[in-house]
Amino acid sequence: MLILFLSPLILFVAILVYIKIGRPMLFRQVRPGLHEKLFTIYKFRTMTNDRDEDGDLLPDGQRLEAFGTLVRSTSLDELPQLFNVLRGDMSFAGPRPLLVEYLPLYSERQKRRHEVRPGITGWAQINGRNTITWEQKFEYDVWYVENLSFGLDMKIAWMTLLRVIKRSDINSEKSITMGKFKGGR
Repeated sequence: MLILFLSPLILFVAILVYIKIGRPMLFRQVRPGLHEKLFTIYKFRTMTNDRDEDGDLLPDGQRLEAFGTLVRSTSLDELPQLFNVLRGDMSFAGPRPLLVEYLPLYSERQKRRHEVRPGITGWAQINGRNTITWEQKFEYDVWYVENLSFGLDMKIAWMTLLRVIKRSDINSEKSITMGKFKGGR
C-alpha cells in the first residue's frame, strides 16, 4: 500500500533524478541480507558518474552535488527500497544492508545483524546514522535483533519520520559518506 500511496512522489523524484543527474536513475548494488543471502538493493542515484582524466570516479564529495545532497538529506533516495521490501529482500525496519566486502570482517557478535531482514531504516539510523562509529552502529543493530518487536518497529518508523523532517544525523563531520569498515575483531 505504501508503494501505491507514494507512487506520485516516487515518479516525481525519478523524473528529477533523470533531469538533474541523468541515467541510470537507480543505483543498484548487491548487498547481504537475511542469513547473508545476497540481493540487489535499489536506491535513487544521488551522485554523478564524473571521472578524472584516468577514468577513475572522482571522490564522493566532488560527485555529490546540491540536488543529490537534498535527495539524501530528505531520504528520498531510499524510496525504491520499498520494492526490495515487496520482494521480501528487506523489511521496513532492521539493520541497514551493508557492503558484501564487510562480511569477512564482522566479529561473531556483529554477524548477528544478519539474523533478521535488513531494513530501510533501523535502530542505528535513529540513534546517529552516519554520525556514530561502526562499533556503535553494530551494537545498535545487535540490540535491535535481540529486542525485535512490532512496537519497536513502530517506534523506529515514527523516529525515522521525525529525523527525516529535521534532517538530523545524516552525515558525519568528517565525510559526506560513512567511512569504510575495517573490521571488528
